[in-house]
Amino acid sequence: MMQLLRQIKKLMLRWWGDFTLQTRLMAGATLIVSLVMSGLTFWAVNTIQQDARVNDTRFGRDLGLLLAANVAPMVEKGDRTELARFTYSFFQSTSSVQYMLYADEDGNIFFGIPYSEAAVQNSLTLRRRMQLPPGYAKQAELPTVRQHLTPAGEVTDIFVPLRADNRYLGVLALGITPNPTVVASSNLTRDVTIAVFVSIWVMVILGAVFNALIITQPIKELLGGVQNIAAGNFKQRINLPIGGEIGELIYSFNDMAERLERYEEQNIEELTAEKAKLESLVSTIADGAILLDANMDIVLANTAACRIFGWETQLEGSILQHLPPEVRIQMTRPLYQAAAGDSSEGMEFRISLMEPANRTIRILLNTVLDQSRENVKGIAITVQDITREVALNEAKSQFISNVSHELRTPLFNIKSFIETLHEYGEDLSDVERQEFLETANHETDRLSRLVNDVLDLSRLESSRRYQFSPVEVHQPIEQVLRTYQLNARDKKIELEQDVEPDLPPILGNYDLLLQVFGNLVGNALKFTTAGGRVVIRAYRSPALQHHPSAESVRIEVGDTGIGIANKDQKAIFERFFRVENRVHTLEGTGLGLSIVKNIMDKHSSLVNLVSEVGVGTTFWFDLAVYESAASVAASPTPHQTADPQTTLSGSS
Repeated sequence: MMQLLRQIKKLMLRWWGDFTLQTRLMAGATLIVSLVMSGLTFWAVNTIQQDARVNDTRFGRDLGLLLAANVAPMVEKGDRTELARFTYSFFQSTSSVQYMLYADEDGNIFFGIPYSEAAVQNSLTLRRRMQLPPGYAKQAELPTVRQHLTPAGEVTDIFVPLRADNRYLGVLALGITPNPTVVASSNLTRDVTIAVFVSIWVMVILGAVFNALIITQPIKELLGGVQNIAAGNFKQRINLPIGGEIGELIYSFNDMAERLERYEEQNIEELTAEKAKLESLVSTIADGAILLDANMDIVLANTAACRIFGWETQLEGSILQHLPPEVRIQMTRPLYQAAAGDSSEGMEFRISLMEPANRTIRILLNTVLDQSRENVKGIAITVQDITREVALNEAKSQFISNVSHELRTPLFNIKSFIETLHEYGEDLSDVERQEFLETANHETDRLSRLVNDVLDLSRLESSRRYQFSPVEVHQPIEQVLRTYQLNARDKKIELEQDVEPDLPPILGNYDLLLQVFGNLVGNALKFTTAGGRVVIRAYRSPALQHHPSAESVRIEVGDTGIGIANKDQKAIFERFFRVENRVHTLEGTGLGLSIVKNIMDKHSSLVNLVSEVGVGTTFWFDLAVYESAASVAASPTPHQTADPQTTLSGSS
């Protein structure tokens, strides 16, 4: 039973919860109004009943006093026959009198109408003796009134003392029934009031049920459907067998949802294609791209960003958890400012990374705003690896500094000697003037070489294309030997060649190769002391590591000079680096080997060296044979680790 009551209570609460606030307010107002009106009606009915009871009491009291005054003499004389006749006549003439009883001084009933009837015995529960209050005979002067209920209704009991000559004779008891007209009117009013109250609430309940089933429930279904549509669930449909305006509204809603679903399906394909294009574009760009939401959680990170930061796994959560320490320190505050919308639209940072490698990166931070440009929807981060750019800028600055330094020295010397000749030319001897002019001429040649080397290096590092054709290796070698033979003889250095006979022609640029041989031989003569030896060798080299079918010719330029320390061998091809700065001072621009390296890059080859301090140095490289070069794509050859086939005596 308790379980059933709880279920009914739960059902009623859920049913009541389905009503809208307006319906609940209307129901509450109806309840209050109906209760107030019903209360006023019952108060009016009760007032009418009270007035009727008072009137009945007054009527009964007056009637009792009148009857007592008429029957008191009869009771005093003991004429009970006349008393019975008079009483019966009075009882018949008065319809509101229910009974009439006479009792003596002791309360014993000696006559009554209708005393003999069972109704008197049962309804009033009167005995043949009236139980009167003690001392009633002495203090009874006015009638006593009381009411009691019987199965026939309410009866007013009036007890009137019988007196004659101030002597107490007994009691007359009358039973007065209410006015039937008043009773019927008040009962009718009460019944109508109850009927109206019940009718109102029946109508309220029926209206609530009708509202819940016909109006509230469909509107709730429509509201849920609209919320689902707003959430992107275009498959939402409402199936309720309701006609009228609400039915048309439901039909229109279903039609709208169907149209939106078709529109969504049509656009999803286009959006998916565009998304795939954008993701492909973002994933293939060279710069790192990271997209964050408004909470700084990672939405997208392309391959370049993962490579720059060394990320390997799928990224989730806040970007601050995954950034390297150097980046996190500098980016934490700007990221929070961007997420809060407190920063400008674009911020740039340059940060040096220690891990996974020593690199410099540029980070561009931009906030993504909504259409109103008031709310932050996310943060876009662009990461650029500018290590090479920084290195180039440093190299550029170093290059300019070195060029300025190298140009300043010969210019200063030329200016000094010319000024001396201009001011003191007549005071100088012919020998001194000749020495000053030779020095100025020597410095001019040095300045010309420096300018030419800078121009050559600039041309080689540009995107200029050079014409390559078959070249017989022995021709540029012999031309270089003829050029430097006199210089070698003056320094008492043996300058020789060792060229394998019948070498096939190589693919190259004659002028550039001549410049390579000239720079290498010139360096070898400069760093070789008297009695030393410089040799140019050319022979068929082993097959290239990545192109076993390709043939090449190996060129070596070896000397027995001062050699190059291991710590300097990696930097030997850098611009303006000179070994003599570490050993002793000799003339030179420090650009010769940089030019050689760039020329070999143009020939898709690498310059290698084998050197030992105090023993000598050998530079070597491979040049592709003309016939085989046509079948092999031109690409830089990996660093050769094999030593040259032949080395100078006493060199490595």
